Amino acid sequence: MMKLFDVYPLYPIELVKAQGITLWDKKGQAYTDLYGGHAVISIGHSHPYYVAKLTEQLQNIGFYSNSVIIPGQEELAEKLGKLSGYPDYQLFLTNSGAESNENALKLASFHTGRKKVVAFKNAFHGRTAGAVAVTDNPNIVAPINDTSHVSFLPFNQIEGLEEGITEETAAVIVEGIQGVGGIQVAGTDFLKALRKRCDETGAQLILDSVQCGYGRSGKFFSHQYAGIQPDMMTTAKGMGNGFPMGGVLIAPHFKASYGLLGTTFGGNHMACAAGNAVLDVIKEENLIENAAKIGQYLMDQLSLFASVKEVRGKGLMIGIEFEQAVGPIRDTLLFDHHIFCGYAGKHTLRLLPSLAIDQKVADQFLESLTQVLKA
Repeated sequence: MMKLFDVYPLYPIELVKAQGITLWDKKGQAYTDLYGGHAVISIGHSHPYYVAKLTEQLQNIGFYSNSVIIPGQEELAEKLGKLSGYPDYQLFLTNSGAESNENALKLASFHTGRKKVVAFKNAFHGRTAGAVAVTDNPNIVAPINDTSHVSFLPFNQIEGLEEGITEETAAVIVEGIQGVGGIQVAGTDFLKALRKRCDETGAQLILDSVQCGYGRSGKFFSHQYAGIQPDMMTTAKGMGNGFPMGGVLIAPHFKASYGLLGTTFGGNHMACAAGNAVLDVIKEENLIENAAKIGQYLMDQLSLFASVKEVRGKGLMIGIEFEQAVGPIRDTLLFDHHIFCGYAGKHTLRLLPSLAIDQKVADQFLESLTQVLKA
């Protein structure tokens, strides 16, 4: 019998149902989801509007390729442009965050005629060839993945940018908030310095917003706190609320041509139905404002915990750093208190809940964490 390629450590939990912020396993045990499957669940599980829109689309047409008009693509571009504050940008639709980053890097190279890329320490941009080359983790870079064109600079450090970013640099790629790197927020001065140096050299600035985008930070994109405009932004995760999709927002100075980029499944009918439903719910339910409000409440309360070393993040992308290893804390929250959380490194608990959580859920988590830390 064929077996699965064993690359994922698994919890002994089989989930069979989800609604809002609640998950149920096959034994009927309920869980509170404060992780959203790596920041994917943006509007809540099985949101009725989302389910209705995908059901309606599937009953009409589920898929055809990008060789025909897909009206949902133009609808998505218009809605995303308005809600994100980038109506003059262009949209290329993909299937994932890694694919979004691949295409952004490729487009920067096409545009500049250059090859070199600058990334940052502790970055994570994906596992495909181009994306993994700019990811700062040698354990997931295979010998076939060429990294000779990539240099890594210290994250959030302005000193060294002038020497590191030159007229040979095609692209600078940076996360607005490092996720896997420990919920490290890119500072305003740092992002402004990156924008300035890219302007000076012609390098294209790519903001990887795969995890920190789509309203999670309390603004549509976390870099908007710094008041800069990147040349490209990459998205995925919360974009489809569980339906696989991603995108690249592309500044007006990039010129498209037939065959320049391509994908079979990117921007398919079902993905667009999911993406448009997500944007509708985010707008109608004021979820970006809610993320800012509940996120700030959580961070304020967490900072009062004596055993918490540091609280980092923006909105509902929160890292809680402890002196001790966080594994036992996370496991106790899951198995004793039935709360899903994540981690980023050995000492940082990571919260990436639906943008629709309320203060009651936040308080329940704070009470559970209090009990775990007292034990």
